[in-house]
Amino acid sequence: MTKILFETHHLYYWPNFIPIINELKSRKKYKIEVSMPKRPSDIEENILIKSCDSLGLSFISGKTEQIRINKIIKSAYKVIIVGNVGQLNKIAHPKAYAVMVYHGIGLKQSYYNDIDPRINLRSVEAEERYRGLEKDGHSNLVLTGFTKLDRLYNLETVNILKIKEEMELDEAKKNILYAPSFYPSSLEKIAPELELLSKDYNIVIKLHGFSWEQKRYRYQSKFCIDLDKRFNSIKLLPNTKYDIIPYYQIADLLISDISSTLFEFLPLNRPIIQANCFSLRLKHRIFHRRFWKKMDIDRMLDLDFAYSISDSSELYSRVQFALDYPDEMSLIREKAMRDYLYKFDGRASFRLVNAIEQKIE
Repeated sequence: MTKILFETHHLYYWPNFIPIINELKSRKKYKIEVSMPKRPSDIEENILIKSCDSLGLSFISGKTEQIRINKIIKSAYKVIIVGNVGQLNKIAHPKAYAVMVYHGIGLKQSYYNDIDPRINLRSVEAEERYRGLEKDGHSNLVLTGFTKLDRLYNLETVNILKIKEEMELDEAKKNILYAPSFYPSSLEKIAPELELLSKDYNIVIKLHGFSWEQKRYRYQSKFCIDLDKRFNSIKLLPNTKYDIIPYYQIADLLISDISSTLFEFLPLNRPIIQANCFSLRLKHRIFHRRFWKKMDIDRMLDLDFAYSISDSSELYSRVQFALDYPDEMSLIREKAMRDYLYKFDGRASFRLVNAIEQKIE
């Protein structure tokens, strides 16, 4: 059995890995194990361990990070799959084949900067990205599509109905999914507008993992917990619901900002609102260039498939219009899906595993 490790740097990387794990398991020739860097808080780790147990996977941990690293090195995995560079150079055996399945496809420069010579193969989600990386001199690429979306393609109707029942959504109202990033985030500007929206729509809030786990962003989850308590039509997904995929299916419209969700929602061809109303840190308000250096400016300028708002007061009217005329941007969204996502067919993981096997066998 070929030993494979999924190094899950953060919990929100996990939904990208699950379809790959399912594909590997179907081939019945791999021993799959999972690990996560040791941190002061074990909240993420405990949630991940529970998911591993449900999938029948072993979880590699240790009392300290160094003990964990030593265990991984000693295990000498044939393949290590990561969602960022992270601890790769510390954990990879010299002969290990390292695969990058990048955790996000949003609007930050980190997609291009989080690269290391130790990576043997990089999964790429779109032809446009492939050409860009190739132009920059990268040759360790395989065009796969976005593995996370394999489950969106294959999600069964019965599961969608079950989610709606569990959340006790008002069947008379349409459903809005709000999925902001942690920084820069639209949350501080958009959240106060959700009270008005909730009078006519169900609002499902899916926060970034950092909004729960990192001290500097924890105010975001606290604010949304309060909204959930005060308004029946506002439902905040808890941090244990780390996988957004099922909630795409119940949403009639998505609101986001710079998150990958803007692109992940495209296959459903439903309205998207991009909230470009951020609350920036003081240093970024003073030194704008520092902020914009973090962003993929070209990709931001090219984004034409979503209704864009720069003032939160525009939100209600824009939502109302988008849901009254859901097909207005349908052709633009279809083109965007072809441009930003390679082959939405539920087989991105299949293509990736094939590519890995060709290299290691």
